[in-house]
Amino acid sequence: MPTVKKDARIKAHFKIKGEAGLFLIAGPCVIESRRHTVGLARRIAAVGERLGVPVIFKASFDKANRTSLRSFRGPGLDSGLNILREVKDSVGVPVLSDVHETIQVERAAEVLDVLQIPAFLCRQTDLILAAARTGKTINIKKGQFLAPGDMAPIVEKILSTGNARILLTERGTTFGYHDLVVDMRSIPEMKSLGFPVVMDASHGVQKPGGAGASSGGECRFIPILARAAVAAGADGLFVEVHDNPSRARSDKDNSLPINELERLLADLLRISQALRDPK
Repeated sequence: MPTVKKDARIKAHFKIKGEAGLFLIAGPCVIESRRHTVGLARRIAAVGERLGVPVIFKASFDKANRTSLRSFRGPGLDSGLNILREVKDSVGVPVLSDVHETIQVERAAEVLDVLQIPAFLCRQTDLILAAARTGKTINIKKGQFLAPGDMAPIVEKILSTGNARILLTERGTTFGYHDLVVDMRSIPEMKSLGFPVVMDASHGVQKPGGAGASSGGECRFIPILARAAVAAGADGLFVEVHDNPSRARSDKDNSLPINELERLLADLLRISQALRDPK
């Protein structure tokens, strides 16, 4: 597996992991409304506080990668960032969203704590460099078309700017035919690059284009992927949650019901604890 050059390595500064040994990135796929977004953020933050798990709230201001031209994309850059700023200020949690174009980066960095590079854009050099130069934490989703080792050159791009605030997220590999496969070997392989690795258990169960004009998914497998990833050494969990997944305006089939989040996290904490303190 390729490795990050030693002389290019800068000490990572990302310190979200708390005493629980695990952190959570969670929220709806897309911002549907101010009230809905802030309300979900409060409920997710409360779960994290009860369990001692640090939370980063995620929601997209624009879903640029949609199957259909008619699919809901979100409120857009300005309105979406205003809502995320309200979440950050009123709920008191860090916020994350995707950037799709270099023109969005500077404006997004004024609000976001974590800039996310979508999987399909993970090799777009100009976008990665623009995001990294903000000095914000960068969450790179591994492309569905990449082997884990192929993340090394992407990490090098970010490090070249002097930014070492990096998260690497696994979200499965596609072989076509409306399905994704998650190989848990990718967790330790990407961890060997020296940065926290996150499991995106929602998009790992997605079926791209599986519903014809939209993506499908099998949310019943989210807990299984999450548990397997933590057992394999994942540092964080990425999961899309919704108070009513059947009515979610994006990714309804791979969103976890909010009322199942606490039980899942409690299970993951037990696995994490067992790995750290085996009896």
